[in-house]
Amino acid sequence: MSLSGITNSLIDALSDFRFEPPVTHVYNPLCYARAPHEQYLARFGQGQREVIFVGMNPGPFGMAQTGVPFGDVTMVRDWMGIEAPVDKPKHEHPKRPVLGFACPRSEVSGTRLWGWARDTFGTPESFFKRFFVINYCPLCFMEASGKNRTPDKLPAETRSSLFQACDTALAAMVTELRPSYVLGVGAFAEQRIRNALHGQKVQTGRIPHPSPASPAANRGWAQAAEKALYEVGVTLPDDSTIVP
Repeated sequence: MSLSGITNSLIDALSDFRFEPPVTHVYNPLCYARAPHEQYLARFGQGQREVIFVGMNPGPFGMAQTGVPFGDVTMVRDWMGIEAPVDKPKHEHPKRPVLGFACPRSEVSGTRLWGWARDTFGTPESFFKRFFVINYCPLCFMEASGKNRTPDKLPAETRSSLFQACDTALAAMVTELRPSYVLGVGAFAEQRIRNALHGQKVQTGRIPHPSPASPAANRGWAQAAEKALYEVGVTLPDDSTIVP
């Protein structure tokens, strides 16, 4: 099944989900930002990949705006060359409007991850020849205040059903892309990878999350990520900043 077909199946699997307070708003950019997401899949998600990075779920100023994982507007539009119309979610939070590629806010995690890819590999074609980036869960959860709520903080019963659908989609994407390495961006994603891919012959692990909420990431995320890649056996261009 193609990545687009897997995306359709995941949308269908999540369409009837209902989430209880403190979650008040749920965005699914696979639906309202499908046009740029399809550009991302068509341009960079074709054929076998050596390494898949798996994030947790969309950030309000990243994939929630552009439909691309860790999708800071500037990086997606100016480096990847992706831009397309973005609609509105059905139930929009007044403090978290979806402005698409007109969003003026940057997404720090996306700036760091894609900025590292640009600085290390130069062109997106060079990076995506070996790597691909997805999110484990496609949904962005918000509380009444507008505060972001991550999937691991959902009630246990809700998490179980949600994770089952996301596990199925992740396993299907790995089957399609046939990577040697599937690496979580952060500990949560690594845990879900190991659960979803149990029994598959791929090497799992993680790189640190580039979130500004992480003191370690703020002290030099790129170097820490390269060290983690080195430790699992992923090679990088000779001029990278890696310190074994």
